[in-house]
Amino acid sequence: MHERLRFAVLGPVKAWRGQDEIELGPSQQRAVLAVLLLAEGSQVLTSGLVDAVWGARPPASALGNLRTYVHGLRRALDPAGKITTSAIRFTGDGYQLRISPDQLDLHVFREFLALAEQARRSGDTRESAEQLRRGLALWHGTPLAGIRGEYAQAQRQRLEEQRLSAQATHLTAELSSGAHTKAATELTGLVAEHPLDERFRELLMLALYRSGRQAAALQTYREAQTVLVDELGVDPGPALQEMYQRVLRADTELLALPAPGKPVPASAPVPICEFPVPAQLPASLTVFVGRDTELAEVSASFLGGTMAISAIAGMAGVGKSTFAVHWARRIADRFPDGQLYLNLRGFDPVGLPVPPEHALRILLESLGTDPRPLPSEVDALAGIYRTRLVGKRVLVLLDNVRDATQVRPLLPGEPGCLVIVTSRNRLSDLVALDGAHLQELDILSPAEARALLARRLGQQRVAAEPQAVEEIIAQCARLPLALAVTAARAAVRSAFSLETIAAELRDSASNLDAFHHSNATADVRAVFSWSYHALSPDAAYLFRLLSLHPGPDVTLPAAASLAGLTIPHTRHLLSELIQTHLTDETVPGRYASHDLLRTYAGELAATIDSPQHIAAARQRIFDHYLHTAREALGLTAERALIAMSRPAAGVRAEGFAGDTTKAAAWLAAEQAVLLAAVEQAATHRYDIHAWQLAWATANHLHWQGRWHEHERIHRTAMVAAGRLGDRTAKAHAHHGLATAAAALGGFDEARGHIERAVQLFAELGDTRALAESCRTMASVAKQQGDPKAALGAAQQFLAFQQAHNGQDSEDSRGRRATAAGLNAVAWCHTLLGQHEQALERSREALALCQELDCVTGAAETWDGIGQAHHNLGQYEQAVVAYRNALDLFRSSDFPWMSASTLERLGITYLSTDCPAAAGAVWTEALGVKNQLGNHANTESLRIRLRQLGQ
Repeated sequence: MHERLRFAVLGPVKAWRGQDEIELGPSQQRAVLAVLLLAEGSQVLTSGLVDAVWGARPPASALGNLRTYVHGLRRALDPAGKITTSAIRFTGDGYQLRISPDQLDLHVFREFLALAEQARRSGDTRESAEQLRRGLALWHGTPLAGIRGEYAQAQRQRLEEQRLSAQATHLTAELSSGAHTKAATELTGLVAEHPLDERFRELLMLALYRSGRQAAALQTYREAQTVLVDELGVDPGPALQEMYQRVLRADTELLALPAPGKPVPASAPVPICEFPVPAQLPASLTVFVGRDTELAEVSASFLGGTMAISAIAGMAGVGKSTFAVHWARRIADRFPDGQLYLNLRGFDPVGLPVPPEHALRILLESLGTDPRPLPSEVDALAGIYRTRLVGKRVLVLLDNVRDATQVRPLLPGEPGCLVIVTSRNRLSDLVALDGAHLQELDILSPAEARALLARRLGQQRVAAEPQAVEEIIAQCARLPLALAVTAARAAVRSAFSLETIAAELRDSASNLDAFHHSNATADVRAVFSWSYHALSPDAAYLFRLLSLHPGPDVTLPAAASLAGLTIPHTRHLLSELIQTHLTDETVPGRYASHDLLRTYAGELAATIDSPQHIAAARQRIFDHYLHTAREALGLTAERALIAMSRPAAGVRAEGFAGDTTKAAAWLAAEQAVLLAAVEQAATHRYDIHAWQLAWATANHLHWQGRWHEHERIHRTAMVAAGRLGDRTAKAHAHHGLATAAAALGGFDEARGHIERAVQLFAELGDTRALAESCRTMASVAKQQGDPKAALGAAQQFLAFQQAHNGQDSEDSRGRRATAAGLNAVAWCHTLLGQHEQALERSREALALCQELDCVTGAAETWDGIGQAHHNLGQYEQAVVAYRNALDLFRSSDFPWMSASTLERLGITYLSTDCPAAAGAVWTEALGVKNQLGNHANTESLRIRLRQLGQ
């Protein structure tokens, strides 16, 4: 009957069956339902329910009362009283409320927010406002009203912030659609309710100004000044100050509304609330206990600035991440602009630490930044990141940091944000140079260890066998990770005495070198081995093989390929590993183990599995990524696909059914794994996989601007090709290195690599690869200042395309390549002063691009037409062509291409004696290049502007 149920948490907790409201019983029974509802279908451990309902000091009768409340809820939700059909399911270690997302008002609210954002991006502000209005109408009072306790209060604050953010976004949409007076009325009430929330003050100032009430808008700012100084002793933030200055000088741009049907640009003067506010903190573990002294110390040290936490005295598994997450969640409400989380994998047993440039890209994307135009250099990325955080209060949790060099670029530039860092290293440089606060974590005290076991196993069970508990604590060395794994196994074997548990630990004790520590001499490999030996044979086999996976986490299909098992069977085995806490589903569909557990699994694989079994598993996982990447490449890039051997038996390579978006998303999601796979394949002498994986990954990395990674994997590919003595592999590696070197400005190096690639492909008779190399040769020679060589290479590429993909061909990919060849030839004619020939070729390319609806190709061709007209002295036609190119580049969101067109357009304006127009477009071009941060010729642009007196 649960399919017909509906639930509400956006107000007092309620439930309905059809149109009839259900009586849910006393407050604590409703609290149990609230916890299950907010888990949104996930399992909630019994200990977690106890914590949420009763807090840190539950009564002795808590577990019994919990069972009573669950029974009461089952009877209320399903009067038939059948456990098999009940919406609440007992999972062995907790409870799960089985409902579909549309049965919970919180999920429906988020769906309306998503629809609103979709409408806003398409430029339909009225529809965006309507969807937000419908979502906000679901709120019917204070969330979780009537439910007491720290858990309920924390959830209330989280939900209330979501409502306030949605209200700000709704009113922004109303203002964008012209409803100024209506918005001003609502904002006046919100400012009165939330006098310290500067978002509403800023929006109210804008609404009043647009309503012709400039004086009232300025008075709103003065009131904000008074309130903030009196209450907090601070001045208004930068955004509110900027709005005041603009209203004060009667900035007419504030009156402009976005054009209907066009997305609101990020640089628009209307203050658009960021959507959504990032909330990335992992869930706080219910087994967290103690650490009161450490929590007090870090809380006292936090004064609103940037700081770091380093658990330098704590071995791996001591609970650094758990501690950081717990503290971060306690103070998250002090950071209304969001919370970011990133695992930098500084001590990953198989993968490489996340480089700062990669981390910055992830953080910027989490803050809503479009990743496509981002620069590649660390300093440029860090500058954009710090700019995004100016005036914001954001909490950033950087987990598992290798050293200060890795984390320093990720620190904000101004106070207001908090950065929490966890690391096995001391990070002394971060303390000395960046003012970080140092916090050491040791193993748990005996009392804290007992409390952890009591949380997981129940106070009565722990109190009944005190000697066995003490021995378990000793065997686990009071290490939180070891205690958690032990408790999970003991909870499953509830019929066993704790003395039996302690005896098994004692009997299976051995050494685990990674756990040796001066303050914890006991060994805890017994804990892992005990849990491992309780697994089914297939689950144990999968656990061992997961240590061979090249990346930080693994998907279900990849795990199935690794083990050579079916998808359904692998899913079942992963569930078994999750239940025993030997792995975890870190995000939906991706699985990972703690690095110590992974190290332990690797030791087991090396001693249990034969070299032949390990080699076969590696073959399957490399085949999985190679063949899936090749499939994705075929959908996302116009490249000739290389021949590959069939995948090994048992490989579950993924398919995309022709869905280009899905293929691109897979490449992005697996980027870290693919990079690691190239290196690991080469390390273990799977050289064919190494060079072919580099080939399959190249296009994705290039278009993402990841040129350093592009270069690194192709150097690895070259080493592998050398060991193989394979000229085809060497040719592709040279081509990849040429592309990377050219993108990084090393044109001489690029020329050497591409000439070698052309030579090898010609000798091999691989005409398609030769044609692609000629196209790259033309680009490199052009950038190097060798137009004759560029023209020859471009003509070779064009001749091949016209021979294989002529005008009558049905192959649209080939015809796009033909258009690209025509455009490349045209540019070379321009460089050689053959402008009429350039125009002729460009017009052929333009006709083909327009026929194929190839926007980017048409933009590049218009740009070439503009250059040819300029060189012929036909300046009016040149301006028209350049403007056409700019419109298309902007519609495709390619700022790095539009900057060059703007620069050429400025030269044309100067040739027509229009220095003001030239200065305007050069200023715009300089702004674009500064934002990108990876253009070497910005100084020449600055010189031109100075010559114009700008």
